[in-house]
Amino acid sequence: MTILTTEQVLSAFKNRKSCRYYDPTRKISEQDFHFILELGRLSPSSVGSEPWKFIVLQDPKLREAIKPFSWGMATALDDASHIVVILAKKNARYDSEFMLEGMKRRGVTEPEAIEKTIAKYKDFQTNEMKTLDNERALFDWCSKQTYIALANMMTGAAMVGIDSCPIEGFNYDKMNRVLAEASLFDANEWGVSVAVTFGYRTQEIAQKARKSQEDVVIWA
Repeated sequence: MTILTTEQVLSAFKNRKSCRYYDPTRKISEQDFHFILELGRLSPSSVGSEPWKFIVLQDPKLREAIKPFSWGMATALDDASHIVVILAKKNARYDSEFMLEGMKRRGVTEPEAIEKTIAKYKDFQTNEMKTLDNERALFDWCSKQTYIALANMMTGAAMVGIDSCPIEGFNYDKMNRVLAEASLFDANEWGVSVAVTFGYRTQEIAQKARKSQEDVVIWA
């Protein structure tokens, strides 16, 4: 395994900036984009739930359809090489089939082990997270996990010279409706969490403005 130096990793972080203007003549290779998708797929999530799906939005008609209410990526819809809309799972209760499938995928298959794991998840959702009786809270819990995948995809892209921009600037109700009506997902089971654009910048982006480490780190 190749180990990157701290300087190489920090260089990628410093170079990763939110890109608003992409070169429409430059497309990310199939190999490189599957690499980016793998970074999302392999990301960690709470209790290994993997409560995400990735819609790669390449159809020009669909991009045009979301343009009227996607102000956060208005300059990228025509020019970005790839656009990904990340979905989060709805109704991921401790006793749902979705959670049971996740347990089995991780090797929890014995009836006694499944029973103990379900009990642990029930306690977690009821007493720790307090999400069990709140459909929105359960969805928000899953949405939090999608941001881990989002960050990994953007950072990994930066490490191989690909630009990106996270997008929350759109009407969520309309985005959900348009994509669900295109039969891309079941709106009863999934909902839009966040989007991200990828491609190659056409101009240099202003230097990052970040708080100092002293301002954001508390040692205890």
